[in-house]
Amino acid sequence: MEREPIITVIGSINMDLVVTVPRRPETGETVRGEMFDTMPGGKGANQAISLARLGATVNMIGMVGDDEFGQALIDNLQKETINVQGVETIADVSTGVAVITLADNDNSIVVVAGANAQVTSDYVRKHEDLISKSDIVLTQLEIPLETVEETAELCQKHRVPFILNPAPADKLSTSLLSKVTYLTPNRIEVEYMKGNEDLNWEDLRKKVVITEGKDGVVFFENDQEQRVHAYTVKPVDTTGAGDTFNGAFAYVMAKTKRITDACQFGNTAAALSVMKKGAQTGMPTKDEINRFIQELRTDK
Repeated sequence: MEREPIITVIGSINMDLVVTVPRRPETGETVRGEMFDTMPGGKGANQAISLARLGATVNMIGMVGDDEFGQALIDNLQKETINVQGVETIADVSTGVAVITLADNDNSIVVVAGANAQVTSDYVRKHEDLISKSDIVLTQLEIPLETVEETAELCQKHRVPFILNPAPADKLSTSLLSKVTYLTPNRIEVEYMKGNEDLNWEDLRKKVVITEGKDGVVFFENDQEQRVHAYTVKPVDTTGAGDTFNGAFAYVMAKTKRITDACQFGNTAAALSVMKKGAQTGMPTKDEINRFIQELRTDK
């Protein structure tokens, strides 16, 4: 039997503070909320859980604070069978949080880094062994940029493919991008990158996979734009859809290296994820994805 891929995720581990409102308040306005929840989140942890649900062997590298949120988040990762050897608890710093407002079938998010800011280059080097034994490494930009750059260096050293989800948007160096195997921005992040005059978009786009929500995914093959269309579903909560896609994309790329298959599988996973509330609670298993695909074929 073919073994499952070993994927290391380096990134943020947050507690999401989720408020549901009928509409977003104007500046200075107070509105009545409908619901409040605390849910495990953080782009790094979300992507790790997306991968674990699909069957990958997942290593998580990150940090939490020595507080109630931090212990709950470590427990949650372990419950999902994720290796937390690379997750440390640090004193005198709070666990990272994301304040999420759900309104109008979409979300807006404010992130406070907390312990995620302590995921330094030195800390990643401590876990070089995990990186060297990985089939793919996946990271995002909710940890310090110099840490992402060090991760890229280590991946290049050990010839491990490196996927960077450039969220939230930040100015990325040509040196970093030259070491990226695949870059997975959304539309907003693409526009931010195009505004950086130091980058040559024509050279960069051959490694770019652009997530466009209900419009699917765009990538470039043989200098031609290719689009994988999204599924039409009724969204309940779009939080974590991009993280679900990134996990599923990384999983298939580690197994098959076929980008079209990876985008299609990622689209399916993301479609299922938005049909439930919560970034992680909606992330599907491989069986759920395959069942969904089979049902679509049957309906035809």
